[in-house]
Formats: sequence, structure tokens, C-alpha cells
Amino acid sequence: MGKPRTPEPVQLICGLIGGDVGLLRRARRLLVRRFGPTDLESDFWSFDQTEYYREEMGPDLKRWFISFERSISPESILEIKLETNAIEAELADDCAALGIVRPVNLDPGYVDLGKLVLATTKDRSHRVYLGRGIFAECTLHFVHDRWQTWPWTFPDYHQPQYHEFFVRVRERLLARRRQSQRQPTGAGE
Repeated sequence: MGKPRTPEPVQLICGLIGGDVGLLRRARRLLVRRFGPTDLESDFWSFDQTEYYREEMGPDLKRWFISFERSISPESILEIKLETNAIEAELADDCAALGIVRPVNLDPGYVDLGKLVLATTKDRSHRVYLGRGIFAECTLHFVHDRWQTWPWTFPDYHQPQYHEFFVRVRERLLARRRQSQRQPTGAGE
């Protein structure tokens, strides 16, 4: 019989989508205020693989990823998704006069050594319910030294620059885990 174990910490990330770089930077500041400093940030990339968000967010959308310095416990992604939804709502209220229903989309998730998991409010056959209206999806998996997609992986997550960014996030997580294994018990007390 298997015994339950506490999982290793994972690396908190957030994907941001929006048409206004200034609003994306504002969302980043709100995320940093809540989750702490970032350690990696991608470039701004065109989000043009799908028209899914065009009606509520407008044209010429950009995608931006950030990774946070602090690691998290995987189960905390549920609360984090609820908090990012509240940040989205705050930004939408502040930008109501612009006529954009959803000025910024925030997709929190985490990188583990073997997978990238995203939190979402939308149920699908391949998603697992976490509670309080939040589901988790394994969007990418790491096999043979590279990120690989699943049949359900969002079109933009097929992009090589995304995979390169997530390799860097994974490398930092691996380095942190190795460092914590080298530290003797009681270090820093």
C-alpha cells in the first residue's frame, strides 16, 4: 500500500494576456505585491494562434510569462487561481470606461520537473477538479529533455519560445531542489 507523501515544492508561474502592455505591467505589479518578486520574465509575444479572446479582450493581444522567486506547494494553486481571478476583476473594474470587458487574462500555474500545470475555471474531460470551481490541467510534460504537448494543449503552448522559457524555469527549480538537498538539517537556524 502506498503512503501519502508531501510533494516537493513547485515553481509558481503566471501567463498574462492583454492588448495593452501598460496594463500587463500593472497586472504584474499586482501579482508581485501578492506573490513576491519574479525571477524570470519572458519577452512579450504576439498571441495570434487563436481568436478565442478577441471578442472580450480586443485585437493585437500579447502573451507574457512570469516566474516567481518563491516556490509553492502544488495544492495552493487553487487559492492562487481565485486570487488571480480577483486581480482580473479589479483591473476590469478600473478599465470599465475603456469598453474592454476583460483587459487582462491571468493564467496561474506551476512548473514541476515533469509537468507544467495550469489552473482554470473551465471543466473539460482531461481536467481534474480541485474544489471551489477550480480545475487543473497538465498542459505540457517534460520527456527526453524537452517539453512536449498533449492533444488538448492550447495552440500557443506549442510555440518553441514558450518551451525555451519553461526549460529555464524548470532548470531554476531543479537547482533550488539540489541546493536544498545539499543543505544540512538545521542550516540557517
